[in-house]
Amino acid sequence: MDWSLLGCGASGHVTFAPDEPELRKRLSVTSPEGASWRCLRCGTFVIGEPASGGPVSAAPRVRRGKELRSAFILRLFAVERGLRAIIFAALAIAVWRFSTSRLSIEAAYDQMLPAVRSLLRELGFNVNHSKLLGLIQHAFQLNPHTLALLALAAGAYAVIEIIEAVGLWLLKRWGEYFAMIATSIGIPYEIYDLTAKVTVLRVVAFIINVALVVYLVVTKRLFGVRGGKKAYEARLRSASILQGEMDALAAEQAVRAEEAAQAEEAAQAGHTGQAEEAARAGPAPGRTDQPREAGTARGPD
Repeated sequence: MDWSLLGCGASGHVTFAPDEPELRKRLSVTSPEGASWRCLRCGTFVIGEPASGGPVSAAPRVRRGKELRSAFILRLFAVERGLRAIIFAALAIAVWRFSTSRLSIEAAYDQMLPAVRSLLRELGFNVNHSKLLGLIQHAFQLNPHTLALLALAAGAYAVIEIIEAVGLWLLKRWGEYFAMIATSIGIPYEIYDLTAKVTVLRVVAFIINVALVVYLVVTKRLFGVRGGKKAYEARLRSASILQGEMDALAAEQAVRAEEAAQAEEAAQAGHTGQAEEAARAGPAPGRTDQPREAGTARGPD
């Protein structure tokens, strides 16, 4: 599955025209239909004007390939965390309202209990061993202080889940660390809970939490795993189309500079050789370097 093409299909191509002339040439081609610009996500040349332009430092950061797949998975976890937050927030509100209106709720329960028991018997349930009714009756026995603590605990857990959901949905590094740490803290209790009693809900929740922790540590290289943040950022740069073109351009410029330096050295060596040959050859024939001495006229003896 090509996640880059899926991303472009969902949100459109991402084209960019850099101000740097040589880099601009590498990201565009001219065809009979007009100028085409390379998409920074899927690599396809798209006919038409670029979506944006400017200095290369202002180029949009585009997720592609494995990073898009990772973003999809993290946002699935974010949705799951968001659902947990809604459930526990509703539970916190319900417990708080129950603690403040306990007497009226208990009176209504006692009034409706015979009808509820009759309905459950007709449906074939054993009301004498009903866990739901037993849980409701146990809640009526709790004092207001305990109920307030339960409401606060459920509310605090809902806040933690909201923070996890927001951090994972926005794909922030701090969100990955927060989700990993917060989830890891609860795993020992989940293991203890499973040793007491195994249920489908507990097993599913445990598997989701362990999968999230392992996925974050391994793929996001948290806490220095697999090279840590530097290795993770290096992998992202290696997957970038724009960074690849910049590296290729820098390599070409380095090769041209090296070739020019070698040509200059060869030219200097040639001039030096010519000068040495001229020095070894000596003066040209028919020439003398000694000046003539003026003769003295002598008369007859």
